[in-house]
Amino acid sequence: MTTSKNSESHVAPSPTAADSGTYRLGEHTVHRLGFGAMRLTGTEAFHGGVPRDRETSIAVVRRAVELGVNHVDTAAFYFSSLRSANEIVNAALAPFGDEVLVATKVGPRRDRGGEWSAAARPDQLRGDVEENLRQLGRDHLDLVYLRKMGWESIAEHFGALAELREAGLVRNLGVSDVTSAQLAEARAIAPVAAVQNRFSLGHRDAVEVLDACGQAGIAFVPFFAIAGARASGAAPDPTNAEESSEVLAVAKAHGATPQQIRLAWTLAQGPHVLAIPGTGDPAHLEANIAAGAIRLTQDDLTALESAA
Repeated sequence: MTTSKNSESHVAPSPTAADSGTYRLGEHTVHRLGFGAMRLTGTEAFHGGVPRDRETSIAVVRRAVELGVNHVDTAAFYFSSLRSANEIVNAALAPFGDEVLVATKVGPRRDRGGEWSAAARPDQLRGDVEENLRQLGRDHLDLVYLRKMGWESIAEHFGALAELREAGLVRNLGVSDVTSAQLAEARAIAPVAAVQNRFSLGHRDAVEVLDACGQAGIAFVPFFAIAGARASGAAPDPTNAEESSEVLAVAKAHGATPQQIRLAWTLAQGPHVLAIPGTGDPAHLEANIAAGAIRLTQDDLTALESAA
């Protein structure tokens, strides 16, 4: 029996990042499911794990864009002994012009050997921004986050970035790992387009900041969104964490993985909430993108409230 063209047309299309919805981020309208570059350099963050094949990492970023991703998050301090996330992002996005918003961050610093150095002083931020520009091959940065590095006040550092925005090196500013008070401090200096704090189903300490962003129309872009509460360390690996029964039950009901449910839960926290799951593996990328099409019910969300 042959298959007619009509029956072929009813095959459901594969999920894309567009299924996650959109949000305005600076001058760009981005899909709420984006991509994080930390895992492009190796199987673990920074110098950990096994280095990834460069061409495979480039292909993963390009596949992400093909699947609708138009928001990539990276940093100059995402590098290993052999790979630079910024260089990979630069090479991967070359065919796409400026259609993809690239966000980076400054504040943390690593030396050439990969060791963490003292956090950037305000007068060093221009050099760090220029290094990101060089590595990414751009004449301006779409979005730069100031990652708080133990400072009680971020005013002097954020003011230095605001000057770079006025000079045209940066289009939009963000802050990362901040309190509500520090967000207000930054907003008194210059517009804040996005906040990037740690937040996930198992780590909800930033809910006050998430709510403040929603009220102000600021994008909230959590990092480590897939990680559970049992995962710890600088870059928790969700595959090594014992999964909660609540997440497993919801995942089974949706025919999804626990990681996809955690991403879907993140996106369900508000229309201003974005997600930037990272991977250097093509199959994991496809699974992460598909999470943007999952619609959790109110019963699902209630069940997940007690999950870790």
